[in-house]
Amino acid sequence: MGRVIGIDLGTTNSAAAYLERGQAVIIPNSRGNRITPSIVGFSKKNEALVGEAAKNQAIINSEKTVIGIKRKMGEDFSILISGKEYSPQMISGFILRKIKEDSEKYFGDKVTDAVITVPAYFTDSQRQATVDAGKIAGLNVLRIINEPTAAALAYGLNIEKNQKVLVYDLGGGTFDVSILELDGGVFEVISTRGNNHLGGMDFDDELKKLIIKQFKSETGIDLAEDKLALQKINEEVEKAKFVLSELLEVEINIPFISADNTGPKHLEFNITRAEFELLIESYINETIELSKLALADAKINIDELDRIIMVGGSTRIPLVIKKIEEFTRKKVFRGINPDEVVAMGAAIQSGIISGEVSGVVLVDITPLSLGTEVEGGEFIPIIKRNTTIPTSETKIFTTTVDNQEEVEIHILQGERKIAGENISLGNFILTGIRKAKSGVPRIEVTFDIDVNSIVHVSAKDLDTGAVHKIEVSSKIGFTEAEIDVLIKESEKFKKDDELKIKFLDSKNEVKALILKIEKIAKERSVKDKFNEEIDEVILRTNQAIDEKNLEELNKNIKILNDFYEELSLSRKTEKSNSLVN
Repeated sequence: MGRVIGIDLGTTNSAAAYLERGQAVIIPNSRGNRITPSIVGFSKKNEALVGEAAKNQAIINSEKTVIGIKRKMGEDFSILISGKEYSPQMISGFILRKIKEDSEKYFGDKVTDAVITVPAYFTDSQRQATVDAGKIAGLNVLRIINEPTAAALAYGLNIEKNQKVLVYDLGGGTFDVSILELDGGVFEVISTRGNNHLGGMDFDDELKKLIIKQFKSETGIDLAEDKLALQKINEEVEKAKFVLSELLEVEINIPFISADNTGPKHLEFNITRAEFELLIESYINETIELSKLALADAKINIDELDRIIMVGGSTRIPLVIKKIEEFTRKKVFRGINPDEVVAMGAAIQSGIISGEVSGVVLVDITPLSLGTEVEGGEFIPIIKRNTTIPTSETKIFTTTVDNQEEVEIHILQGERKIAGENISLGNFILTGIRKAKSGVPRIEVTFDIDVNSIVHVSAKDLDTGAVHKIEVSSKIGFTEAEIDVLIKESEKFKKDDELKIKFLDSKNEVKALILKIEKIAKERSVKDKFNEEIDEVILRTNQAIDEKNLEELNKNIKILNDFYEELSLSRKTEKSNSLVN
């Protein structure tokens, strides 16, 4: 068995670390740098270039350079380069392979296993995609660990006293906030919130848009249509962002960025820190709102927090530090490198797995509820968000149609009561169900989340023993809108969802009632007038269903119940096959 390393696979930069005598040590890459740009480019001969080599050729080879692929992990997405399609897993595999090879040069030994970190709000399919990327790179992925959790491990390994910690993780592409309790070697995640499409890349985009707008107003030239110019701006914007963390103003100069019939054009742009902060303030405010929600979920007051740990390069921005300190009323902890802390935590996790680090217990959670869809489109959570993992939960369901021989299990993730408003992770069909009246079969559905937060689902007919299992690996990721407002929507639309659920319940009730009435009416001869009255109410009921009129529907349910009781009573007491009004 070769060496084991911990890897922070980041959106803009990645890092690796290993455990040396119980201490996490960063592994420098082949150029001696402690972080590696998460960039992949392809040469004229279609050779893959990774890290600094890819970044250095990005301006002259922008069409064959891939940046920020982490945001596409788990999605049904591919990039076409020189006639060949590359999935996010393949591009990430190139980055991980580079880290693996650089580590092997550093050790002079093979690297076979790795612990890889992901954002806490990564979905099941995004986590599975990360495991696949590791396999593509030739790594055996021992564990997938959440980035804020890894950071807390690196921070608190030798801390014995009880502490409540907020980990604020703002990287290049994603944001996570987690609340943890550290107590005598036990690292327990209490709650987590996040947005998989919020990070330093968005700050760059805001500044880039401002530069392009100003240049167009001055020259009439739209640089957004020029890929080479865009790549030059990308590089200068990233540098300017770093400078603004140290200075109050920066000047961006790009000579000969474009030309028209009057000659070459040079880009000159000045921006102050205050102006930059106005551009990005709404993003930072969102991270604070998510932090408030994480504290509320954990049922912890701000005053109870002992430490604020900052993770990710974007936390160096002065406005970020100012906002989080104003919110928490505490100074942030700066005793650990925000670019390296996650990789170090991953290395410590590898030591926990191997037994090299003892006396440490890591208790993580699942960030979103998992469940299935039932008749009428309702979402039934089976494992609720913020549940400790690994975990397994089971619920018993049944059929809705007589003699039903198969049932579809639709797996969903989210917080909305309406199934269609949540994220679909996949589905499968359970066959071989014993023929019986609706409501009689017992179908046991089990959701299992492993230590990597990857979901396994099984369904079993308890009468026949028929079983079907699936490891959810759908290539569906969260879009910005889905992640950004997922839980906020569940609160905002709570009343609306409850009304929809009431309507669905009434709809299901009335359908079953109509079937019962029609069954009795078929068995007996019902006088025309009475039959016409029933038909008229059924017609009005179906109309109320089409119009989604809950009030009218419930009114007709009462009338139909009266008809049903009269029919049932008549069948018991009358020997005659006819009914009278």
